[in-house]
Amino acid sequence: MGGYLLRRAGQALIVLFLVTVIVFVLLHLLPGGAAHAILGPRATPAQIATFNHENGYDLPLPVQYLHWLGQLLRGDLGYSYHLNQSVGSLIVSRLGKTIVLNLIALIISVAIAIPIGVTQAVRRNGIFDYAATGIGFVFYSTPSFFLGLLLVLWLSVNTGLFPAEAPQSNSIWEILAQPRAMVLPVLTLVLLQVSLFTRYMRSAVMDNLILDYVRTARAKGADENRVLYRHVLRNSLIPMVTILGLSLPILLGGSLVIEQVFNFPGMGLLFYQEAQVQDYPVLLGITLIVGVATVVGSLAADIGYAILDPRVRYV
Repeated sequence: MGGYLLRRAGQALIVLFLVTVIVFVLLHLLPGGAAHAILGPRATPAQIATFNHENGYDLPLPVQYLHWLGQLLRGDLGYSYHLNQSVGSLIVSRLGKTIVLNLIALIISVAIAIPIGVTQAVRRNGIFDYAATGIGFVFYSTPSFFLGLLLVLWLSVNTGLFPAEAPQSNSIWEILAQPRAMVLPVLTLVLLQVSLFTRYMRSAVMDNLILDYVRTARAKGADENRVLYRHVLRNSLIPMVTILGLSLPILLGGSLVIEQVFNFPGMGLLFYQEAQVQDYPVLLGITLIVGVATVVGSLAADIGYAILDPRVRYV
């Protein structure tokens, strides 16, 4: 297990380095420039040149990358020239709220998806299976912003059941103290995620139900509930571990559209707002955090997979 972990950790570090290079280059190849975004369209060439010189944007791109990487290794994510605040403090102030929003949605989604997926597999090709599949496809194929706006229209504008805007506070506890205002953004994320998780769970249970160990358990006289919950369910959760591990970046940046629709003051909304003014340090910082989360999530999924299925350690 130790060798497996070291091998996976080494691969994760290489991927992380490549992520920093690709993100840095792509963001600096965007049309326009920070000087135009900050100084405005009436800025003179001299003012733009001064801005670029003061912020190091006139240096060759590899030099800019090494400078940024050096700062990063010292724990400095840079300084937002638009918000006049360090990128680290900006991300910290928004990160917790985004995690809380998405973690609540993720827990509810998993709790709903597992029993639905198992029931679909056991009663495959039945009315419940067809109905759940059809409803799942509808939600999965619906764009998140459209689904969010529909929920606002139905549950806020027409009926007045829930506020259309998420809680506006810098405190996570004050946000959690307004559960009605959290319903619509959480519900939108849950409807999108349940349809995905249910499909994976249904397929995994169906694959396991036809394997030899299930037939052996039945031949030994085990009843269907014991076969299903003692044997099949554990092995069927392995694909879910992978999906949940890869869901980690969603906890940090995947709700960008949802945060805009409901004006939720999280990291996704911060990314959108700073993208409008090409605030490179903030965009780099958030993209890097999401990239790290993707790599860490993948590594966590590999470790979870190896714990549930020891054969993976020798692949």
